Amino acid sequence: MSIQKGKILLATILASAVATPAMAAAGDTYVRLRGIMVAPNEKSGGILPTLPAETVQVNNAVTPEVDITKMVTDNIGFELIAATTKHSVSGVTGTTGGIGKLASTWVLPPTLTAQYHFVPEGKVRPYVGAGINYTLFYSKKASSGFEAVAGSTDVKMKSSFGWAAQVGTDIAINDKMFLNLDVKYIDIRTTARLVTANLGTQSVRVKLNPLVFGVGVGFKL
Repeated sequence: MSIQKGKILLATILASAVATPAMAAAGDTYVRLRGIMVAPNEKSGGILPTLPAETVQVNNAVTPEVDITKMVTDNIGFELIAATTKHSVSGVTGTTGGIGKLASTWVLPPTLTAQYHFVPEGKVRPYVGAGINYTLFYSKKASSGFEAVAGSTDVKMKSSFGWAAQVGTDIAINDKMFLNLDVKYIDIRTTARLVTANLGTQSVRVKLNPLVFGVGVGFKL
């Protein structure tokens, strides 16, 4: 075999070993598996009627997340996001600040966004999205510290509808798999009612409005 033919053979082998970048196209379906951090940008009203000057804060949470995207054109897709996180609600100052953790709740905010993918044929494919979410609060529970002061307490939290926005990018690994980086803003608000044995019913309005930071991998089905 000549040196020239050897070079051609080697080039052919190397070319066949390099995977073709995944491309977004109309009709494609993608599933992404992410690890996310939900960081609330909470804004709280007072605890009414007993503690109108005291507010609450909500902690960050980390959890796995799964979403599915359906491309309807080469550039436009719809993404449905599902994840659930557990958050603690704590006092900030005064009486409730001294108690610390007041209650906990699980939050389920399924979110649907319409996305625009700027470079569907590229290896790096940035996108933006906007849509709506419905947030459900479940497994709500008062803390033992709060119940030591207020007595037996039933926690109720109102579900909410809101809007969502996102920006992210997919980075192709091969023709079926890609890395994903994603940031979302989700409009979430609720009114929490604490029905207590000793203090009657207390309520507080909270805007959560979290940023959701995600990193993970995706697959073309």
